[in-house]
Amino acid sequence: DVQLQASGGGLAQVGGSLRLSCAASGFTFDRFDDYAIGWFRQAPGKEREGLSCIISSDGSTYYAASVKERITISTDNAKNSVYLEMNSLEPEDTAIYYCAATHVGNRWYNCRSSDYGYWGQGTLVTVSS
Repeated sequence: DVQLQASGGGLAQVGGSLRLSCAASGFTFDRFDDYAIGWFRQAPGKEREGLSCIISSDGSTYYAASVKERITISTDNAKNSVYLEMNSLEPEDTAIYYCAATHVGNRWYNCRSSDYGYWGQGTLVTVSS
């Protein structure tokens, strides 16, 4: 099974930047670029939301309208990794951030958590002034 390891969370300042990493492994019969990888977050008392999703085979991406001007998703196929850069951090960005994967044959492009079946453990981001 696909396994995902998210890292890079921590305490950040308002207005600052953060780079999250997601390392994928466990591709037994297929490859990293057979999957879409997405970044999701869940703040206390709120539903999990999709921020950005990407397929490395052609670089197609999805960005949530609420954050698209402040985030960038990228991949490093050699490292089977996906990154999320976040800028102009706000206290409202405080959440647990998860990376997740789904086969590209699924509806990856809507970046909805219900369409992603493989999940990492999450990394906590706290934005404080």
